Amino acid sequence: MDYDALGKRLRQERHKMNWTQEKLAEKIEVSDAYIGQIERGERSLSLETLIKLAKQLGVTVDYLLQDAIEINDDHFMNQVRQIMMSRSGKEKQLALDILKMMFTHLDEIKTDTDN
Repeated sequence: MDYDALGKRLRQERHKMNWTQEKLAEKIEVSDAYIGQIERGERSLSLETLIKLAKQLGVTVDYLLQDAIEINDDHFMNQVRQIMMSRSGKEKQLALDILKMMFTHLDEIKTDTDN
């Protein structure tokens, strides 16, 4: 587990909310010193605390733990399925079209840099 990366990510999300450590600590009912220790990677945290932090900051636990999770094709495709599950057919097609355009562009860039 990369507690330093987790702490940095938590700090970034807290700053996006314009919250102090004290405000976040109050929201999840812990001390501001504990939040500081987590953000500096000095302390581990329970699953319950991690979930409370993710909920208050409006992010997923996956996002917070992304340095600890090895992303393989199955994991990646499951994430895509979760994102797409509640979307309409039209939205899914638009997302697919955007993805195709992005990869076409990336292939063109790669070809240009290889030459």
